[in-house]
Amino acid sequence: MKLVELCDDVGHRLSGSKGLERAVEWGVATLKADGHENVRAEPVKVPKWVRGRESLTLLEPRELPMVMLGLGGSVGTPPEGITAEVVVVKDKAELDAIGDGAKGKIVLFNYPMPPYDAEKGSRYGETVAYRVNGAAWASEKGAIAALVRSVTARSLRTPHTGGMNYGKATVKIPTAAITIEDAEMLARFCARGKKPVVKLQMEAKSEAEADSHNVIGELVGREKPDEIVIISGHLDSWDVGQGAHDDGAGVVTAMEALTTLRKLGLRPRRTIRVVLWTNEENGLAGARTYVKDHAAELNKHIAAIESDSGGTRPLGFTVEHKDAARLPAIIERLRRSLVAPIPDGGYDVRAGGSGADVGQLKDHGVACLGLRVDDSIYFDSHHTPADTVDKVNPRDLAECVAAVALAAYQIAENGWEGP
Repeated sequence: MKLVELCDDVGHRLSGSKGLERAVEWGVATLKADGHENVRAEPVKVPKWVRGRESLTLLEPRELPMVMLGLGGSVGTPPEGITAEVVVVKDKAELDAIGDGAKGKIVLFNYPMPPYDAEKGSRYGETVAYRVNGAAWASEKGAIAALVRSVTARSLRTPHTGGMNYGKATVKIPTAAITIEDAEMLARFCARGKKPVVKLQMEAKSEAEADSHNVIGELVGREKPDEIVIISGHLDSWDVGQGAHDDGAGVVTAMEALTTLRKLGLRPRRTIRVVLWTNEENGLAGARTYVKDHAAELNKHIAAIESDSGGTRPLGFTVEHKDAARLPAIIERLRRSLVAPIPDGGYDVRAGGSGADVGQLKDHGVACLGLRVDDSIYFDSHHTPADTVDKVNPRDLAECVAAVALAAYQIAENGWEGP
């Protein structure tokens, strides 16, 4: 029910929007209703990017409205839009190879995300580089706008938005994501010697920073209340869909894990603190402000867990620590303690990245964990209008709650050095 309320009643939650602040109010009220202690909203200044109206139209060799989503942080076009020929490249190497061929044109990066592989995963990291950096790379070559193939391996003509940045680019050009289907069509036109022309119109703009909040609630420890184990997800989402998998599921996992422990009467030696981060998607202001505001107690944070990979079946945890020499012992302790009645007898624990928010605590000596789930379908709806509550399997979400509750309790009860 929590996820339904967040998705249906609140909706999407972009930083600086009324939706995000409705979510903050909902988070505080829900944590209080569940009987948690020290529930509060801690102020954070966040960036505010406004999408506005936007469109992309193919003009040559035929007229066709194209489905698109501007990328978060992009500048807009002039009111009349930008009309230009599209040059298609697969990757940065091809862009570099065409020399002045991009000057005065719109560059499309048609870099495909590989199909999901059980061993290699989604390979999101290598693909998303084009969404993040494509505009800066195209601007360096004299392009007047940039388009990127949506970061997904499967599509039903659905565009995927997400954050971008201009880096050191001296000229900021508009940038948007288009569907796999339209990216492939434009590529075919170019391969056949045709010169596709499109008109891009975007009202996107960045406004002054806005007020937002991290939401916090606690199950106070019975013996060492000043020592903290964080469990968390990020409350903000992009301004399309409902942010159900990204990251409503993570928010509800953290909240419900704390509630489950309370209902079971399990109060560990150390405090378990839920943090619902603001502004993960386009700035990490929530996590960075938390680190600044809680600087005096960071040495008492012994672990921080984040769920930000969707609400699908949990597989285990990835762990990182500032002190590489300590990491093997932490992983081994977690492996011994996280035995659960699932088919393989327990959760897999391995070294790896934790989460964008809790990762801000790593340099302060905090053990950072990320909930690892079966993300084979996660990028089908990631950052799209289709990221809605009906895509989340309630049983899978309940298993995520159990995994986080178990990990948080074990760490809060036993620490890393023993009872």
